[in-house]
Amino acid sequence: LLEKMADVSLKEAALIVGVVAACYWNSLFCGFVFDDVSAILDNKDLHPSTPLKNLFQNDFWGTPMSEERSHKSYRPLTVLTFRLNYLFSELNAVSYHFLNLVFHVVVCLVFLKVCKLFLDNRSSIVASLLFAVHPIHTEAVTGVVGRAELLSSIFFLAAFLSYTKSKGPDNTIAWTPIAVTVFLVAVATLCKEQGITVVGICCVYEVFIAQGYTLPALLDTAVQILRGKGSIPFSMLQTLLKLIVLMVSTLLLVVVRVQVIQSQLPVFTRFDNPAAVSPSPARQLTFNYLLPVNAWLLLNPSELCCDWTMGTIPLVESLLDIRNVATLTFFCFLGSLMVFSLRYPGDSSKTVLMALCLIVLPFIPASNLFFPVGFVVAERVLYVPSMGFCILVAHGWKKLSNKSVLRKISWVCLAAVLFTHALKTLHRNWDWESEYTLFMSALKVNKNNAKLWNNVGHALENEKNFERALQFFIQATQVQPDDIGAHMNVGRTYKNLNKTKEAEESYMIAKSLMPQIIPGKKYAARVAPNHLNVYINLANLIRANESRLEEADQLYRQAISMRPDFKQAYISRGELLLKMNKPLKAKEAYLRALELDRTNADLWYNLAIVYIELKDPTEALKNFNRALELNPTHKLALFNSALLMQESGDALLRPEAKQRLLHYVKEEPQDSNGYFNLGMLAMDDKKDMEAEAWMKKAIRLQPNFRSALFNLALLYSQTGKELMALPVLEDLLRYYPDHTKGLILKGDILMNQKKDIVGAKMCFERILQLDPNNVQGKHNLCVVYFEERDLIKAEKCLVETLALAPHEEYIQRHLNIVRSKIASLGAVEQSSLPSDGTAATEAKKNSFQNLKETKIEKTTTQSTADNKKEHSKNKKSTEKSSVDKETPKKSTREIKDIEKKRVAALKRLEEIERILNGE
Repeated sequence: LLEKMADVSLKEAALIVGVVAACYWNSLFCGFVFDDVSAILDNKDLHPSTPLKNLFQNDFWGTPMSEERSHKSYRPLTVLTFRLNYLFSELNAVSYHFLNLVFHVVVCLVFLKVCKLFLDNRSSIVASLLFAVHPIHTEAVTGVVGRAELLSSIFFLAAFLSYTKSKGPDNTIAWTPIAVTVFLVAVATLCKEQGITVVGICCVYEVFIAQGYTLPALLDTAVQILRGKGSIPFSMLQTLLKLIVLMVSTLLLVVVRVQVIQSQLPVFTRFDNPAAVSPSPARQLTFNYLLPVNAWLLLNPSELCCDWTMGTIPLVESLLDIRNVATLTFFCFLGSLMVFSLRYPGDSSKTVLMALCLIVLPFIPASNLFFPVGFVVAERVLYVPSMGFCILVAHGWKKLSNKSVLRKISWVCLAAVLFTHALKTLHRNWDWESEYTLFMSALKVNKNNAKLWNNVGHALENEKNFERALQFFIQATQVQPDDIGAHMNVGRTYKNLNKTKEAEESYMIAKSLMPQIIPGKKYAARVAPNHLNVYINLANLIRANESRLEEADQLYRQAISMRPDFKQAYISRGELLLKMNKPLKAKEAYLRALELDRTNADLWYNLAIVYIELKDPTEALKNFNRALELNPTHKLALFNSALLMQESGDALLRPEAKQRLLHYVKEEPQDSNGYFNLGMLAMDDKKDMEAEAWMKKAIRLQPNFRSALFNLALLYSQTGKELMALPVLEDLLRYYPDHTKGLILKGDILMNQKKDIVGAKMCFERILQLDPNNVQGKHNLCVVYFEERDLIKAEKCLVETLALAPHEEYIQRHLNIVRSKIASLGAVEQSSLPSDGTAATEAKKNSFQNLKETKIEKTTTQSTADNKKEHSKNKKSTEKSSVDKETPKKSTREIKDIEKKRVAALKRLEEIERILNGE
């Protein structure tokens, strides 16, 4: 390519580079908008984990070419450049825009070389500068998906330049440039389909430029041959041979392309291209009118719009429509230029002819004249046709500037055009900064396109501005009342605003607009497949009502009956069946979806959830692992598989569980659940300092994280740091005043460590206010009465507690201790009593001194997150407190026996049963 540009001077190249940089520097600050979202953000073909062969099996958007919803746009080499961007900068939009800018510079430089074949040096620079600054190119250069135009154009022009070298000395054929041309045509076509049209330009160049024929001369020769008055000249035979080689090569490319799309044209809806489904003559009149519309955009790019679908350009339904005058004028002007270029010899006619070829031939695939496309007008498809337009303008400018009278005016006009176009381009780039700015700029040009109102609504919806988004969605339904998608958007936004009734009404309107099923006829229906989501959305809405689950299931089944390959319907139905406690049927739904797509990590994940419901953790873990094989960064699979390993109790699985949780928090650094469960794993491994650090991090991210607060307090209490547990418990109870376990733990610490009987009593009384039958709380309150020396009240309390839990041996034992104390006090009072009562008072004091030494045994509790993600389990525990049996005047042997029994009882009380629950 550099060799072909050898005669482009360094000054010329520097001028072009400087002008492009001045016009497009601000494109580097734009994000991914409009079609970039599907082609870049949602396209898995960009990820290094996706096999390279997928690029040659899927369309431009990452959809398998075999699927009906595929757009059949086969551009693997363009996607490969996106993948290279992703490899170096992942989803940093700057690198994508920078590469587009570089490609535009290359196109401008190669175009300058092409211009020099037909124009003088000065006019070539003018044409190249006009091409570099033309505002119509902002969609192709600033929109990342426009790279298909840029890459295709580079190889398109390179193929043409190569073909111009195919004429050897004495009119011989140089086959190497032809072979290179065929190769470059194939490459251009793999970047974008219109690349193949360069073959037509090469044919016109060969006949009318290289061989110098005019149309009258060709007709005369043909007539002479047909009359038998002459033979085919040798030069013409050589020309025919070259053309045959080109045409056969092109035919092979077309055959391969047809095989790739599996002989199926893409499915577009009437919203994408209303004229395509209109009857005659509206279809023909509208498609022909679109030609002057495109020409006007090249001539006057003052009002640019990113989306020209739906009602942007009303149908031309009658011959009496005034717009037909524009169509007629356009064809007259085009026809006069064609007659001039084909009829008369000379450099001027050759320049006009090549300019017309560059305008017309590359535009044919997008013209709707031979087959329908998925748009009405698309500014980026004018990228190559604008080259011919720029050559025409530069050629006309040269004619004017050569006349002394008009020379100054022509220079002033040229400077004005270049300056205003450059300013317009610079300003237009800012429109592509975000989806909101892009679609709002489009609404200034056209308010009759419901898709634009919808897209502004989507942009606002992404910013959580649902109230404003709803206004735009409603406006879309008014502009296009039969737009199913608009009504779905209204319904979804009402749902986000918690207006369930209005949401259901909107979904029902959308559902009523769906085409009726015709028995025996495949439901392709020329309706966007995502419109079937109305059944999914409506079902998802009504299944929140437990009494309407069957109705929701019916909607899912209806969607499946309309499209048996509708994966999302199976997925959503599987979720519903789980909710209906039908895990076996849910399993069937997911297995059916997996038949349609075995590479979908989400499906394997959902199947794992089903196996959890079926109490088959081994199979569940296998499916989690399968999901992670397909998508190593699948966040839910990482998280829930780690929980499953943790809950299995298998110490050998803990290291892998930890690695997955570490991977999870790397992907989701703001999710406190990941850090909390790392803390729980550390507690299981007795790594107290590590557990403390993870719990604190979870609490920093979510200060009201109930389970993290409680377990951190518990960790402190288990490691002899009870006083550090108190402020944590204070925070817990500030957020959750009714947290029973927190109240018990706080009461125990106040009783045992702070000697705060009053504070402990308040904790236990609060528990009984919440749950009068709470055995732990009531028992611990009995101990408080004991500490307060109110033995009668303690006895009564323990009797009531024993009635609640008659099989709890420790309650009976503590009741016996209290009764023994009561009996011993009674015996002291009945002995010889001095008149002043001093002895009795002293005896009572000693006895209560013994009672004060009695302590509440420590409780141990283990718990996990209350808010774990779907289908994860939590740990529970039982917590018990008891009174140490402590009686005065025992022998050493008796004391040792009692101590042994107390330790054994303590071990039994502190034994924690970890059981799973669905909290």
